[in-house]
Amino acid sequence: MNRVILLLAISVLSGSLLAQESPRTKKAPHVRIIQGPKIELARQNLTIIRWTTNNPGGDPVHYGIVHYGTSPGRLLETAQSPIRLDPDHASTVFRVRLDNLKTRTTYYYRVDSIEASGERDGLTSGLSHFSTP
Repeated sequence: MNRVILLLAISVLSGSLLAQESPRTKKAPHVRIIQGPKIELARQNLTIIRWTTNNPGGDPVHYGIVHYGTSPGRLLETAQSPIRLDPDHASTVFRVRLDNLKTRTTYYYRVDSIEASGERDGLTSGLSHFSTP
């Protein structure tokens, strides 16, 4: 009987904790990239790009965005990945996966990030490039 009550209490508590939305935090006055962007993984048809910013604050959910293409002046493709900010951390690591890439091709890219509301964090990286194997 005690075991059933304990299991019920754990499931109720864990369910309520998982359902909580992180609070909106104070926005950073100036969001900047403090590491990267760099290629974390490169395969024939996919690449993962990683970069770290100071914690942008604002909405708890942000999106890392990569604008890319095969010409430096035509970054027509976009990939994005959601991330949940940890307000207790001073920095945020973004990772975005680019899929369906052509083999032996050079791609150019820039990264930035936005809040779930669509508001930009106010940063854009310089132009970088990589080549697929």
